[in-house]
Amino acid sequence: MKKTFLVLSSIVLLVACGNNQTTDAKTEESKTPDAAQKAPEDPDVEKGLNLIAKSDCLTCHQVEAKSTGPAYVDVAAKYPNNDQVIDSLAQKIIKGGAGNWGTVPMTPHASLSKEDAETMVKYVLSLKK
Repeated sequence: MKKTFLVLSSIVLLVACGNNQTTDAKTEESKTPDAAQKAPEDPDVEKGLNLIAKSDCLTCHQVEAKSTGPAYVDVAAKYPNNDQVIDSLAQKIIKGGAGNWGTVPMTPHASLSKEDAETMVKYVLSLKK
């Protein structure tokens, strides 16, 4: 009886402890936009994806689903990919704002450089289907 209990306890312990790597990998994956994005071909697009992954953007935005803020694919569908739009959306990221997507304001990101904000916008606009 003691041997059975000891063996079962050991198995339970091994299963519980052995699962940490999978959980950590899933946690890391959830911090980056999901795999639905298209593969970055442009270095700016890849850099934009990395900047978004390291920022707080994914707190309010998702790639394909509306969250607190609009989905990135919806933003890409709404705006043309040109220099004027890139500049305008980059300024919106830096200064914050509300009204274009509802009443919930986007918080300002004043510490973000204009160049980085533009690079992030290029990634988002690259998701246009």
